[in-house]
Amino acid sequence: MDMVRVKRFEVWLINLNPTQGAEINESRPCMVVSPDEANKFLPAIIIVPLTSTLRDYPTRVNCTFQNRSGQLAIDQIRAVDKSRLISKIGIMSDEISVELCTVLTETFRY
Repeated sequence: MDMVRVKRFEVWLINLNPTQGAEINESRPCMVVSPDEANKFLPAIIIVPLTSTLRDYPTRVNCTFQNRSGQLAIDQIRAVDKSRLISKIGIMSDEISVELCTVLTETFRY
């Protein structure tokens, strides 16, 4: 699976199990946030899971993907091995991608 071409801002169905505690689990859509250069060479990617559970957290970005409303859960950001990838299901809109990057920058600001 490490030969799969994965690009930033693509949305993939990813198997997140097994998990522990409060981690988002199951197979679910996740947006790739790691840079393309890293995605090309490394066996793992950095993802932000999508969730239909809406929370008023500063680490959440509202989005609509494939006509479904939900949120990108930055508080659940993680690195996953490419072997967890199931299938590419689309690309997030530029508007949401820019908003996500803004919130990521603010979240991890020193």
